[in-house]
Parts: sequence; structure tokens; C-alpha cells
Amino acid sequence: MATVSTDAAGDVPPPPEWRARLREFLAEHAGRPPRDGAERSAWARAFHADLEEAGLAAPGWPVEAGGMGLDLVGQLAYHQEMTRARAPRHPCPLSFIVAPTLIMHGTPEQKERFLRPLLRADELWCQGFSEPGAGSDLTALTTRAVRDGDHYVVNGQKVWTSMADRADRMFALVRTAPPGPGGAGISYLLIPMKAEGVTVRPLRDISGGAHFAEVFFDDVRVPAADLVGEENKGWAIARTSLGHERATAFLADEFRYRRVVDELLALAGRTGAAADPVVRQSLARIEASVRVLAANSRRALDLVLQGRDPGAAASVNRLVKSEFDQRLHEAALRVLGPDAVLGVREPSAPERGRWTYGYLMSRASTIGAGTAEIQRNTIAEKVLGLPSHLGEPR
Repeated sequence: MATVSTDAAGDVPPPPEWRARLREFLAEHAGRPPRDGAERSAWARAFHADLEEAGLAAPGWPVEAGGMGLDLVGQLAYHQEMTRARAPRHPCPLSFIVAPTLIMHGTPEQKERFLRPLLRADELWCQGFSEPGAGSDLTALTTRAVRDGDHYVVNGQKVWTSMADRADRMFALVRTAPPGPGGAGISYLLIPMKAEGVTVRPLRDISGGAHFAEVFFDDVRVPAADLVGEENKGWAIARTSLGHERATAFLADEFRYRRVVDELLALAGRTGAAADPVVRQSLARIEASVRVLAANSRRALDLVLQGRDPGAAASVNRLVKSEFDQRLHEAALRVLGPDAVLGVREPSAPERGRWTYGYLMSRASTIGAGTAEIQRNTIAEKVLGLPSHLGEPR
């Protein structure tokens, strides 16, 4: 954690102007969210629209893109303030995967059209990467986009698509040429989800909710102006998306997980579970892990701020976070003991069943956004310099 500097007289300087404004904004707008899901979503969208209006959104974005342009220390301070105030998370975290891609590779028209509505949560996004035959190995995708005048005609299927039933647009990888080495022949396309020929079918998961969906494209016409970057060179652009997803997202997660671990420790104290040496040992491992997570997240973000590819460091981060999330909730169930069987629909469930629900959701942590096995392959090849698992020459 960065230390607070002092001036020549030894006094602590006042906080930056933006921090004072943020605190004032949070004091007025943050608060306990509604319990109803639809009302909670509407409340969060209104919060982030007001945040953007106040010029206090997107701390790491360039000012010319509508952000605050803060350095690493400023971004850490920003997320500390947001976490402390329990400010609602952006209703569409996926928006912050496509946004860096648009900032780096989008046309001026695309930036003007998409960035502000994205930031305000006026428009929600979903990610169309995984397919039934191309999950972790994204370069094996088969969804095709054929150029037809000023449009692309898209046919194929995506699966495990978060928020597809609510999204206004999808940022998708599509095949525009035969497969080639290094992901050649893949393009990055922005697809309107309300376009004719798009079908969304929700998928129910182990938690009982429908957080994912499969999406079908049948002769969907997408304006060629919504192609990001050059045709057939979308794989390199997608790596920008994935790298920023795994780097900048961890910055906010660092503070969120710190708070969640503190809440679990407090729960263990209240219930008396902390007296059990086995539980204490598992909690000690969680405390050590959350500190490792913080160090890794800052390392990956520092690479982004230097303009360097965070791919390898971000893959380490992704692996650390996914396994930590599972261990955290396993420890929580040990703390709860028999009460761990009570779900969110049971009125007597401790803390509204949040820990049991989180445990069920965490089962997918080592699968979504690239499996733990894929992350280990990336670490082996990009960090350790080992031969490619695909047998490709280095």
C-alpha cells in the first residue's frame, strides 16, 4: 500500500480535489440497496449515471475518453473510498472489458457512440467468446461473419454468456477467414442483441439462478462500422480485452475481498467457530491469500499503466483469484457448520444465506473466463518459457 507523504513542515497534505468530491458524492448517494432484485439493479444504474454526470467515474480511463486519468496511487485510493462506502458495483462489469478495447482500438465514432452510455450503465454488454466447441481454446471458434456490402452476416452460437438476456450489445469474436496460426482469421465485432436473428436461451446453474445463456445467430446483419480494428486481426484485440479484464478488475476486487474476509473473521468470532483450531487454520490461510491477491493485482495493474501487455501477470492473477474465491467460501462453510445447508430462500439462514450462495457460485470460478488449466498453460509458456502445450514452435 502506498504511504501518505507529508509536506516540508511535516503536515499531512489535504486529499486531492477529486477525493473530497467523491466523499461528498458517496455521502449523498451511497446507502443500503433495495432488497428486490429489479429495484436494486435500477438503483445501481442510477447511481453510476449520477457518478458519470459528476465526473467521478472510470478512475483509470484517460480524461479524453470520459475518465478521471488517475495514476496507480489515485486508483487505489478511489477504490478504497468506494469500498468503504459500500458503493454499488457497476451493473455490468463486462462493460469494463470492452471499454479498454474501444479506447485502444476503436474508431472515433465508436468511442463517441459507445463509451459514455457504457459508463453510465445506460447500455449493458455481454461477451461472446466461448462456444460449445471452443470454450477455453477460443481460437477454435466457428461462428462466422461474412461481409455483405456494408454489413457482416453472422451465423453460429455462443454459450456461457453472462447477462445475455439483459444486454443491449455483445462484443464477440467471429471467424472471417479460415483458421491460421496465432488466431489468424478472427475478427472483433460489436453485435446488437435486439437484431433480427438473435435468440437468447437462459441456462440455470447450480445456485438456482440463470446467470448465463446460450445465444444463437441466424443471418444476423451487423453494420461493418461496428468492426473493431482490422478484419482477421481480432485475436490480438481480444487479448487486450482479456488482459484488462484480469488486471484492472482485480484492483477493485482487492478491496472487496479484504472487506469480505474481515466480515468472515467477524462471523467466526460471533458464532464461536474461531475456537476450533481447524477453522482457525483455514482462516489463517485465507488471510495470507488475500494479501497475496493484493500484491498480484497491483503488479498486473502496474503493467497496464506502463502500457505493457499484462497477459502473463494477469493470468497469474486470474488463477490466484479463482482458487482463492473457492477456498474463501469453503472456509465460510466450516465457520457456519450445520447452518451451511441453509440457502438464500431460508429465512433463518445466517446472513441471508450469502455464504452458501457464494460457495455454489464459486464452483465456476476456475472455469469461467479461462479455466485454471488454461491459465497454468499460459503461465508455463509466457512466464516460464516452457514449450507450447499445442506443440507450436516458439
